[in-house]
Order: sequence, then C-alpha cells, then structure tokens
Amino acid sequence: MTEVCVKICGLGTEATLDAALEAGADLVGFVHFPKSPRHVTLERGRDLARRARGRAERVVLLVDPDDTLLAAVIDALDPDVIQLHGKESPQRVASIRGRTGRPVMKAIGIAAAGDLVALPDYTAVADRLLLDAKPPPGADLPGGNGRSFDWDILRGALLPAGTMLSGGLDAENVGTALARTGLAAVDVSSGVEIRPGEKDPAKIAAFVAATRRRA
Repeated sequence: MTEVCVKICGLGTEATLDAALEAGADLVGFVHFPKSPRHVTLERGRDLARRARGRAERVVLLVDPDDTLLAAVIDALDPDVIQLHGKESPQRVASIRGRTGRPVMKAIGIAAAGDLVALPDYTAVADRLLLDAKPPPGADLPGGNGRSFDWDILRGALLPAGTMLSGGLDAENVGTALARTGLAAVDVSSGVEIRPGEKDPAKIAAFVAATRRRA
C-alpha cells in the first residue's frame, strides 16, 4: 500500500512539535491567525520552524493574508509550504505562489457534492488541495472545528494526487476515512488535542501510528 502522508497542524510548543516529529509526521503546521486558539506569533513561529527545519515539511497556515503579512511570515518562518485557509480566489492563490516562490496548499471547505465544482480551478494553481469540512454558520474559524464531512461525497471524484483529507479526524476514525476516500494524505489538529489549542503528545503518536497501520 502507499505510505500515507501525515500532517499535524496547530503546533505551538516545543514538546508537541517534538512529539509530532518523533512520531514521524511528514508535515508540521503552525497557525498564524489571531482568532485561532492555535495561533502562534511570528516570533514563536520562527523558533518552532527552526526547530523543525530538515526534519519535516514546515507549513504555515494563513487566512486571506495580504502581501505585507506574507512578506513578514516568509521572513520569520521561512516555511516550506504556505497553507491558505480563507476565501482566497484561484487568482490570489496563483499570485501568492508566484510572489513567495513557495508551494501553496489550498484548503477547500466541503459540505456537499456541489462543493467539488471549485476543485479544478484550484488544482490548476495550487501544489496541493486540502479538503476540510465547511465550518458551521457563524463560526470564527475556517477550520479546526473538529467537524467531518460525508466522506462518501468523494466517491468517484477525480482528485489530484496528494489531495489531503482534514476535518474531524482522530486515531479511531482515520483508517475508515482513508478506506472510504481512497486518499493517501491526512491532516489533523483538534483530533489530537486535550482541549482547543492544547495538543497531546500521546494522541499525536497514536494518530500517526494509526495511519501507518493503514498504510
């Protein structure tokens, strides 16, 4: 079977970052979005990104960033990948990719089969797609809400290689999610937390182990 690519997102401490790296995570994510309980400052992000350099791909999650913020983030974290989790248009994704010279992962909110219509336009400009559950109405966060969508929506869909599944995943259900979607890349945040923003090293290890068993 294909090795499953695993991303642990929303890391904010050395201990939990080390737990993700030691468990074998392929990507580690740092959220720079003040509304999120997982938000890290640029200074904090700089330290964590340096700690992870060369050990995993370092992803910075941004929400509708302007050019000034992009420049500051690149300078501080020097990320390997930029994850866009807002309402960025395909044109804006292409602009960010060209401006920063970094691979871009674009998150797409999914609630119904009709949401898949947008995928080709983003496939053309992003290096990787991340399919996440649409947030509930009125939610402050575009992701990290611990919700999953109906994975059967993806049955028969033509998805680009590397498409990543997110939303409501944990060690108990990730095997089922992989089997039902046929995807080989997963992202987790709230599913490895004790409470919003507080990661649990044991849950991180269990999640990565569960994906490797599936692989």
